[in-house]
Amino acid sequence: MLHRLIINLSLLLTLTACGIQPWVKPYERANLADPIMSFSKDPLSQGYLHHVYQAREGARGAEGGSGGGCGCN
Repeated sequence: MLHRLIINLSLLLTLTACGIQPWVKPYERANLADPIMSFSKDPLSQGYLHHVYQAREGARGAEGGSGGGCGCN
């Protein structure tokens, strides 16, 4: 009896997880990618140094990126 209850609860939780909608709208995602929300002590200078590194190495986006957008400067 207990096994059926556990299986039913896990099945219920699994099925309800598929119905979760993201609460961040597409036009609000720029707020999440704000450099001020970085873990760095000085995120603005870190972003500048990162940009310089990418331009110098010719490897724009090679180490991954955060946020979204068209990739324009």
